[in-house]
Amino acid sequence: MMEFKPRKLDLYIFKKFIGTFFIALLLIIGIIIIFDISEKIDDFVKNEAPLKEIIFDYYLNMIPYYVNMFSALFVFITVIFFTSRMAANSEIIAILSGGISYHRMMVPYMVAAAVIALFSLGLNLYVIPDANATRIEFEAQYIKHHNANKTKNIHYQIAPGQFVYVETFSGWNKTAYKFTLESIEDNRLVSKLSAESAVWDSTMDGWHLRRYHLRNYTNGLEDSMTSGEKLDTVIALKLVDFYRNEKTVETLNARKLNELIETQRMRGDDAIIYSMMEKNKRAALPFSAFILTIMGVALSSRKKRGGIGLNLGIGIALAFSYILFLRFSEMFVYTGALPPFIALWIPNLLYSIIAAVLYRIAPK
Repeated sequence: MMEFKPRKLDLYIFKKFIGTFFIALLLIIGIIIIFDISEKIDDFVKNEAPLKEIIFDYYLNMIPYYVNMFSALFVFITVIFFTSRMAANSEIIAILSGGISYHRMMVPYMVAAAVIALFSLGLNLYVIPDANATRIEFEAQYIKHHNANKTKNIHYQIAPGQFVYVETFSGWNKTAYKFTLESIEDNRLVSKLSAESAVWDSTMDGWHLRRYHLRNYTNGLEDSMTSGEKLDTVIALKLVDFYRNEKTVETLNARKLNELIETQRMRGDDAIIYSMMEKNKRAALPFSAFILTIMGVALSSRKKRGGIGLNLGIGIALAFSYILFLRFSEMFVYTGALPPFIALWIPNLLYSIIAAVLYRIAPK
């Protein structure tokens, strides 16, 4: 029967894993920030970005984003690095010779992987969305100047039986042109409200319609028609709906992201694929810590003549192939070949099989 009582060995492996992981991660984040500063310093000077905002709004909020992005890669590199050194120093042989099984030796590795996975999941769900919101706003103001939003041919189902059409929206004056609101009951058009323009008013959380025409359809022949110069209306269409893009989902926490998905599903919004991809990506990436840990130990626990260099080379190649496959799987979603849940979990499934095979043959 396998004994799981904590030992000094468990603490030794756990501390090596966690310590090496965070030190390596902080080093690469520091290098990234240095290169980013050298690339964007001209934009900061040209656009007169305040030093306080550069440090606290941009770079401080960039750190969680890159920590999460590189966590999978550095889990693998960390495990390969310190496990290879343990094997080279015959520590693995001593552990196994001391009566500790290979499976028991994996316990502190998996505990450390669980800590990193929970850390990554917490960043994904609660820290990174708020950090991204501030960082993206800074980029829009000082780095990537965007013209006023202008969107064309928008079709939304804003509520059951209510459909909105906007020919053009201008973010500069917050105005929707050629506005139409249709109400449908029992597959029958019951009213149609048209206006030359609809101007957003934040004080009333609604729209000021200009030159409107409202037609109510009846079952008989007496349809009613009213017109006017001005009409105020409050509907489920908000100003923020016109500013959403593929980056918006990166700024939403778990609750808001789920609310957006429900809204987009009701509206039949094509942009729902970005929301679904973001939701599944947040869960799939932390899970990779377990897969890459098992693969790393299986590849590096045996002493080799080539030293740790060969193990590091194989490990980095496998880690990059995993990350590349994770990115490539997103193309299946864009092309409509696979739903987001299946596409984004395929890499984890495939590499779980590879990890299981490597783990099975490693003790031999």
